[in-house]
Amino acid sequence: MRLLLAGGGTGGHLFPAVALAQRLLETDPGSEVLFVGTQRGIEARTLPALGLPLRTVDIGGFVGKGWLKQLAVGPQLAKSIWQSLTIITGFKPDVVVGVGGYASGPALVAAKLKGLPVLIHEQNAWPGLTNRLLARWTDRICLSFSESDRAFHHGRTVLTGNPLRKGMDDCPPIPAAQPLLLVFGGSRGARAINDAMVETLAHLAPLKGKFEILHQTGTEDLERVRAGYREAGWNPDSAVPFIQDMAAAYARAHLVLCRAGATTIAELTACGRPSILVPYPYAAADHQTANAQALASKGAGLLLPQSDLNAELLGRMIGDLFHDRERLLSMAGAAFSVGKRGAADLILQECRAIIKKSGW
Repeated sequence: MRLLLAGGGTGGHLFPAVALAQRLLETDPGSEVLFVGTQRGIEARTLPALGLPLRTVDIGGFVGKGWLKQLAVGPQLAKSIWQSLTIITGFKPDVVVGVGGYASGPALVAAKLKGLPVLIHEQNAWPGLTNRLLARWTDRICLSFSESDRAFHHGRTVLTGNPLRKGMDDCPPIPAAQPLLLVFGGSRGARAINDAMVETLAHLAPLKGKFEILHQTGTEDLERVRAGYREAGWNPDSAVPFIQDMAAAYARAHLVLCRAGATTIAELTACGRPSILVPYPYAAADHQTANAQALASKGAGLLLPQSDLNAELLGRMIGDLFHDRERLLSMAGAAFSVGKRGAADLILQECRAIIKKSGW
């Protein structure tokens, strides 16, 4: 299979696409993949390091911009569609998969103009604008959340889950060892969570020595957060800039404090880990709140809006959960029950189905 993956911009869009590409290359050695993204997105830094090929187009977003800037997007969009047509003509893909983000739109439009089979993968509980606009022209829409089906025309959707990095599908149950609180806000950290966690340490003093903390802060906040741990009498080495092996971190975790991006939600459910979810309030269409609500409604996590985030409340929530192992295990079971494992294989299966149906 020759697979073209279009989109990116953020890790939430890119990493599932990477997992999909790596799974195809692993299971079908004769296959080829190509990514289409932008120079400004995370894909421009990440894909070369992974040895995965990337071509870029010139396109930016227009949501939230003034009307003059929105008008300027028109010529840019036409140019990016032409660039996508050139890329597709050269690569000759069997199928084009859109994963959301600015570059997804032009590539999917170009693919339809070429008569190619097109599949969309939607990571969030509420779909992004690009996927909502292009859904009616796609051959298949693969969903990570059943809740997102309401935004699309019924009949072409299939619930597959979200492809995950290696090791997540093999996460063991919550261990019997000393409890670990895993804290992170994405690869670059989240200042609101970092600050709240430092302030919460004083409220967790009665539990000192009864559980460990592993806190991914991002590089910018690292020294400040470490100083806060040191001043509160906690181990400053609990704070690290980046966790390279997230699968191992989840395996040790009893409770996770984090944002509610689609990839994070997929990892929590694949690993079966209870969570306190603090959605990023400025995410497009507030999709992180929708993601968190989907998990909280099933008893798998607790939703804590950033507007309500304070040290006293967070300390009470963490303390209550660590004092109630039965509740932690119940939340873990609920999370695991809604997880979709083997998502990459399911999406590749759908790709092959629409290729066969189209006669390519």
